[in-house]
Amino acid sequence: MTRWLKSLGFALAILVGATAHAAEPIKVVYHLSDGVEQAARAMQNIRNHLNADPTAKIAVVGHGKGIDFMLADAKTPNGGEFAALISGLAAQNVTFSACNNTLVGRKIDPSQLLLETQVVPSGVAEVARLQAREGYVYLRP
Repeated sequence: MTRWLKSLGFALAILVGATAHAAEPIKVVYHLSDGVEQAARAMQNIRNHLNADPTAKIAVVGHGKGIDFMLADAKTPNGGEFAALISGLAAQNVTFSACNNTLVGRKIDPSQLLLETQVVPSGVAEVARLQAREGYVYLRP
C-alpha cells in the first residue's frame, strides 16, 4: 500500500508540474539586422507563429538595417506598407524595439519610427537580456 501511495504521489507531482509549466506562454525574440527582406519574412513567420500558438509572447528587436521596417514610410519588397503589418501584430501583443545605437549612428530621429516601436539602448543587449533574464527563445528569420 505504501509503495502504491508513493507512486500515486509521484504521478500527481508530475501532472501538477506539467500543468503549471504548460500554462506559461512561450516567449520568443525575433532578431532582425538585415533589412526589409528579412523583416518581411519575419512578419510572415510571426503571423504563422501566432496562428499556431496565439498565446506566444513575441518580441521583435532590430538593429542596423533591421530597424528600416520600423520607419514610418517603410515599404515591403512587394510595395506594401509595414505600418499596417506592425499595427496588426502589435494589436496581438507583439512588441517592437529599435536600437538607439543604430538611430544615433545613422542619424535617424526617433520620431521617424512607427508609434508601436520602443527604443532600447542597444539592440544586441536587448536580445541578450530577453534570453538571459526573461527566458525568451531566440529566432533569426
